[in-house]
Amino acid sequence: MNWRYRHTALALCTLAFTATMVARLVISPLVPQITTRFGVTNATVGLALSGMWLAYALAQFPSGVLGDRYGERAVILTAVGATAVASLLIAVSPSIAVFMLFTVILGAGAGLHYSVATTFLAKQFDDIGRAIGVHVAGGPIAGLAAPPLAALVGSRYGWRAGILLGAAVAVPVFALFAWRVRPTEPVRPDQAIRERFELAALVELLSRPPILYTTALATMGAFTWQATASFLPTFLDVGSGLSTALSALLFSLYFLVHGGTQPVTGSLSDRFGRDVTAMGTMSAGIVGYGLLVATARFGLGLAPTVAAVCFVGVAMSWGAPVQSRFMDLLSDAERGAGFGLVRTAYMVLGASGSVVVGTVSDVAGWEAAFGLLAGVMALGLVTLLANRALRLGY
Repeated sequence: MNWRYRHTALALCTLAFTATMVARLVISPLVPQITTRFGVTNATVGLALSGMWLAYALAQFPSGVLGDRYGERAVILTAVGATAVASLLIAVSPSIAVFMLFTVILGAGAGLHYSVATTFLAKQFDDIGRAIGVHVAGGPIAGLAAPPLAALVGSRYGWRAGILLGAAVAVPVFALFAWRVRPTEPVRPDQAIRERFELAALVELLSRPPILYTTALATMGAFTWQATASFLPTFLDVGSGLSTALSALLFSLYFLVHGGTQPVTGSLSDRFGRDVTAMGTMSAGIVGYGLLVATARFGLGLAPTVAAVCFVGVAMSWGAPVQSRFMDLLSDAERGAGFGLVRTAYMVLGASGSVVVGTVSDVAGWEAAFGLLAGVMALGLVTLLANRALRLGY
C-alpha cells in the first residue's frame, strides 16, 4: 500500500487522540499522592475526575459545531493545545479548588478532538470503518501505557511530574499535526453558531428512528465500557481473589486487546456490515462477562480468566462498527455537529455505568455487578437481532 496524505492524517489524528487520553489517564494512578498533598478525601478528587469526564462528554457537540464553523484542523489543534496547557496548569495547582477547576478544563479541551477528527477522517476514507477503528485505538494505547508510566514517574519525582506527562506527549503531537496536516475548509463558515444550538433542530435529529436506535446501541456500549474501565481491576482483585499486581497486568491485557481489535472490527464492518460486526462484539461481551462471573464463582483458574478478559477486550471494540453506523446515517453536512450531538447524548447516558455497577456491587456483590454487564450486552444483541429479524429498517 502506498503511503498517502490520508494515512498521514489518520496517523496524526490517532496520535492526537492518544495525547488527549494520556493527559486524562495519568491522574488516576496519582490520586493517593494528590489526596495527601492537599489533605482531602478520595471522594473530593473523584468529584474532580467525574467533572472532567462529564466536561469531556458535553464538549462533543460544541466541537462538531466549531468544526463546521472554523474547519476540523483548527479545532483539533485547539484540543491538543488545550490539553497541553491544562496539564501544565494542573501540575502547578496550588490548591485543591484550582486543581478541580483545571481538571474540568482539561476534560472540556480534550473533548473537542474526537467528534471533529472522526468527521475529518470520514472525508479522507471510503472505508470509514477501518479508519474509525484505527482512530479509536488511540485510546486503548494510552490506557495501556499511561497509568503505569505515571505511577512510575510519580513514585520517583512526585505527582506533579506524573501529571506533566500529559503535556510532554501533547506538545510534540501538536507540532507534528500543525506541520503535516493541511488546513481544512469549514462546512458552514458563515452560519452563526447560536443557530446550531436551536432546540427544535437538535430534537429533530436525535428523534429520527435510525439515529435514536443507534444511540441506544451506543449507550449500552458506553455504559459497559465505563463500568469496565472503572471496576475491572477491582473485580479481578476483590471479586476473583487475584493479586493486585496480576489484576493490573490483566487490565493492561484488556487495553491491549481492546486497542488491537478496533481496526479489525472497523474493517469487518466495512466488508460485512455494521450490524453483523456489532453483533459479534455484543456476543463476545456475553461470553466475556459471563465467563468472568463463572471464574469468580467456581474458581476456574487463571486461564479462563485470561480468556474472559480477552473476550471483554473484543466486546469493547463495539465503537468502530456503531460509530461508523452513525456516519452512514448522517449526511456530509450533518456529520460534524450531528456526530458530536449523538456522541454527547450516549456518553452522558453511558457515564451512569460506573455509578450503577458500583452500587450493585455494594448491594449484591461483584458477581451480580458483572452479570449485569453481560445482561446489557445480551440486550444489545437482542436489539440488533430484532431489527434484522423483524425488518424494522433501523
